[in-house]
Amino acid sequence: MTLSELTAISPVDGRYRNKTKELANYFSEYALFKYRIKVEIEYFIALTKQGIIPYEVSKKDIAEWRKIYSKFSVSKAKRIKEIEAVTNHDIKAVEYYIKEEFDKLGYGRYKEFIHFGLTSQDINNTAVPLSVKDYLSEIYVPSVKDVIKQIDDLSKSFKSIPMLAHTHGQPASPTNLGKELMVFIERLINQYNLLLELPVAAKFGGATGNFNAHFVAYPSIDWVKFANEFITSLGLKRLQYTTQIEHYDLLAALFDTMKRINTILLDLSRDMWMYISMDYFKQRIKKGEVGSSAMPHKVNPIDFENAEGNIGIANAILVHLSEKLPVSRLQRDLSDSTVLRNIGVPFAHSLIAIASLQKGLSKLLINKEAIAKDLENNWVVVAEAIQTVLRREGYANPYEIVKDLTRKNTKITQQEVAHFIDKLKVSEVVKKELKAITPFNYTGKVK
Repeated sequence: MTLSELTAISPVDGRYRNKTKELANYFSEYALFKYRIKVEIEYFIALTKQGIIPYEVSKKDIAEWRKIYSKFSVSKAKRIKEIEAVTNHDIKAVEYYIKEEFDKLGYGRYKEFIHFGLTSQDINNTAVPLSVKDYLSEIYVPSVKDVIKQIDDLSKSFKSIPMLAHTHGQPASPTNLGKELMVFIERLINQYNLLLELPVAAKFGGATGNFNAHFVAYPSIDWVKFANEFITSLGLKRLQYTTQIEHYDLLAALFDTMKRINTILLDLSRDMWMYISMDYFKQRIKKGEVGSSAMPHKVNPIDFENAEGNIGIANAILVHLSEKLPVSRLQRDLSDSTVLRNIGVPFAHSLIAIASLQKGLSKLLINKEAIAKDLENNWVVVAEAIQTVLRREGYANPYEIVKDLTRKNTKITQQEVAHFIDKLKVSEVVKKELKAITPFNYTGKVK
């Protein structure tokens, strides 16, 4: 059976392929080979600049070497898989592949400096962070910025709409619909800024992190300085003290930050779902779409539900990654290897969720009539305002007096509130002030 969107086991590569296909450039097996080759080639170039390779390197030479990864293709990745079938070691297969390419280009006499002094994790723990860095800057960060802007645009368009709040699911002091969306914007911006502050780190230091092989071969070279400059040239931060592998703490911090961003988006998705169920929002109807296979009238909030489901999967894996990767027996075990290969999975589900959420937000149609009706039916919420003004006036037991008015199992009307105010022993000025308070204008101010 040929692998396709219909035969893929994971929906990331199947049903949702159109939303995740860009991630193949960062987290597929092909992409991992490409990033590994890039690290190997750039390391070789750095060695030539260090002068340990007896060869006068030209710009043409460097351009030729860089083509090995810049022109890398899926068909060329298959050659690495053929080599791996013999070596049973993926990094060694990459090394042999590059040596083959050097032979073809006429640089075979220098090929033993490919992977010089390194262990596999010097390549993996540089290639993977490099792919993550590129993914963040090229795909994820712009996606988060887009959804923040979309929510901000909605917030501005809804800034003048008073709305009944619901604390504990019960009618509460009125709020402003635009402000309620600003809550999510502020939360997202806080986490977005934390995300930008996190460095993406790499491990580069030989078999156990001490440059043993490097120093024994060339003891006069400052290999720590060399490695720091090399990793910095790739846009990464080099960890100074490591075992054979990166300790993954900063990567775990990244996963945790992404999880919190997802959690905020999940919270927003659920609130939007609730507002739709309360009829505060209608949804744009697309011709030909079906909401229910049995009930023709239904237009279900499926985009927000899809976002919620995908965030659940993404966060479950992000939690596992952040808890598992920083733990390794002594100088290393191999339990990080398979886990690390799966980082694209939660990233993909996160992107699917963001796309679904944005689609849902784009379909919202404000139902001002329903929102206004809910406010009109809940004059009880001005109770807080009345008792607060009475406290200001030094009125005895204002909370208890207002509570007696409002703790009923029947709807409190505007007329009942006005009648209650008329009986209060306060000045006419204060009564007028109290009667001017309505569910529509008792919305406070946040900025």
